[in-house]
Amino acid sequence: MLYVRQSSTHQVLHNRESSALQYAMRNRLTSLGWSSVEIIDDDLGRSAAGTVTRAGLERMVAEVRLGKIGAVAAREVSRFARNSRDWQQLIEMCRVVDTVLIDQETVYAPR
Repeated sequence: MLYVRQSSTHQVLHNRESSALQYAMRNRLTSLGWSSVEIIDDDLGRSAAGTVTRAGLERMVAEVRLGKIGAVAAREVSRFARNSRDWQQLIEMCRVVDTVLIDQETVYAPR
């Protein structure tokens, strides 16, 4: 799964290069051998601050929990978590179900 997100509507409308670079991560995933890449971009324009619900992230995490996903990717893995606690929980979940995290530079295998 490729997670694409920008924090505000302004960013979505005016930072088109960032969007293009995030969607281009699909090419990185296919070059690494992933033949089926689902893009989750439900959270475009939704800030991670406060209590805003990020339905796309929640759907991705649910799929990882069920062991259905071999890899989760984002241009920058920091896009996944609001804080270090959320980040550590995601890493631990990926470790348990043997899911790798991928960004523009590295493949992280939590195991």
